[in-house]
Amino acid sequence: MRPPTMSGHCLLAPIPESSSDYLLPKDIKLAVLGAGRVGKSAMIVRFLTKRFIGDYEPNTGKLYSRLVYVEGDQLSLQIQDTPGGIQGSSDVILSPLPPRASLIQTHFDLSQVQDNLTQVVDSLSKCVQWAEGFLLVYSITDYDSYQSIRPLYQHIRKVHPDSRAPVIIVGNKGDLLHARQVQTHDGIQLANELGSLFLEISTSENYEDVCDVFQHLCKEVSKLHSLSGEKRRASIIPRPRSPNMQDLKRRFKQALSSKVKAPSALG
Repeated sequence: MRPPTMSGHCLLAPIPESSSDYLLPKDIKLAVLGAGRVGKSAMIVRFLTKRFIGDYEPNTGKLYSRLVYVEGDQLSLQIQDTPGGIQGSSDVILSPLPPRASLIQTHFDLSQVQDNLTQVVDSLSKCVQWAEGFLLVYSITDYDSYQSIRPLYQHIRKVHPDSRAPVIIVGNKGDLLHARQVQTHDGIQLANELGSLFLEISTSENYEDVCDVFQHLCKEVSKLHSLSGEKRRASIIPRPRSPNMQDLKRRFKQALSSKVKAPSALG
């Protein structure tokens, strides 16, 4: 399932230092998850700046903030980039050690890798708890990255068991057809099984598709905010209706006149 095309209505602006002259926009918190080297950072930067940067240093999780105008609505958007280190750490654990490595060095190396892996998992869990909408990204040139999508999705639903947090699955690097390992129908089938939207894109060649993905996710999270607000308002005990002031004045005059007439009746 492909999100509707909306890129013509997407504008970006820096968040002003002072918001005193602005109406407070809705806060939208998104997370981009996936294995390493699938183009998560490139997708985010492409969306925010329209520029494509192909090479990135492995990140530890950067947070990007912008004001985004989506179909006339002003949104305060935060996008959490996430490290793809779980797969890399597993590769390190499975890699053979040098033949002359001592047992002490072996224990130290494995302990260090395990600590790093624990930190990555903790960071991922905190990110999933924080975010309200998710992009799960794999590369069509890397079947292992495709296989990491289902566990990530299951982790999101474990943290958000109400199944309302929107998730979009993205097959990136769609321009590298000569190196394809994941077919389009594989992505569609996985998305259908998980009940998510799916889009195959090329971050390097098509800015509009990247914009559509983020914009659609923003709209879905914004809808959740509206539904949550309506439920909160409905759950609040309604305030008693204010009495009619004209009726109060009339009753006050009646009570006052009866008090004035009472002494003359006694006389």
